[in-house]
Amino acid sequence: MRLTSYSIIIFIITSFNFLITSNSLVAGDTAVILMYHRFGETTYPSTNVRLKQFDLHLTELRDKNYNVLPVREIISKLKIGESLPEKTVGITIDDGYGSVFSEAWPRFQRFNFPFTVFISTALIGKSSKKYMSWEQLRILKDAGVDIGAHTNTHNHMATSSRSINIREILTSNEKYLTELGAIPEIFAYPYGESSTEVQNLVKKLGYKSAFGQHSGPIDKKSNFFNMPRFALNENYGDMRRFRLVLRTIPLPITELIPKSPLVLTNNPPSLGFTINSETLKFNSLSCFSSRTGKLQLERLGRRIEIRMPKLLPSGRTRVNCTMPREDGRWHWFGRLFVVPK
Repeated sequence: MRLTSYSIIIFIITSFNFLITSNSLVAGDTAVILMYHRFGETTYPSTNVRLKQFDLHLTELRDKNYNVLPVREIISKLKIGESLPEKTVGITIDDGYGSVFSEAWPRFQRFNFPFTVFISTALIGKSSKKYMSWEQLRILKDAGVDIGAHTNTHNHMATSSRSINIREILTSNEKYLTELGAIPEIFAYPYGESSTEVQNLVKKLGYKSAFGQHSGPIDKKSNFFNMPRFALNENYGDMRRFRLVLRTIPLPITELIPKSPLVLTNNPPSLGFTINSETLKFNSLSCFSSRTGKLQLERLGRRIEIRMPKLLPSGRTRVNCTMPREDGRWHWFGRLFVVPK
């Protein structure tokens, strides 16, 4: 049977679509969440983004037709399995520094981009120059900015007692209610630090989802009480990296160990996961530690086992695993470990 030109075209398109859907998450299944802290405060380069950098970020999102949606909307859609627009991005800001109000918010208004700011209640109004005031937060809230929870004193939750963490959350909830008229629905762990116990506590106390500070995109299979975000600052805010993180999709994994980010025993921890795909090219997977650089991987079929070369020091250690795709995008999985001091 001879194929017409039309039949050949249909065959090529169908085959291409099959390859795309069989080798990846379908477009609209994932989102990238960005995280900022300070804007134009160059004294603090590790948490600050330069204003020129930030202007370029916002321009890139607008000019490349990214769909910047409210973070709560993104989470809600993923939880119920509803598709997101292609190229969905959410923007979050931690701590409530004064430059959020003076520098970031006017820019968000010009670009008409929604964002969420996570605040620790004891810090608000503490310094008129360093942090926002409650009056400024009320102005943001009335303008449609989403206010998220971030404890009362910005404590290290993973290494705090359960009673302290409960007090931190309940105290902050009372303050949110008094000053803003409502308790936030979403939470961000200070310093990105949590444990399985902390995550369960945040859920039990009524929050609908929570963010860490490890890198990676999110999808409907994410742990909604330890969701990743891409941190942006002076050192990690150049346009090459910014464009890279915008084009990431989750690495499809199951059977992740250890479950908790908190390392109390078994240091160094053994990180392992199974890649839930028959078609991805495992040989292109690379993992890196913020402490020791590239990590040695052991591949057992679709199972990946990672052995840390030495004890993790006290504090936070980040691990990122990435895998390039033929379409120029990257699969990305991030993990944060916390070792008590």
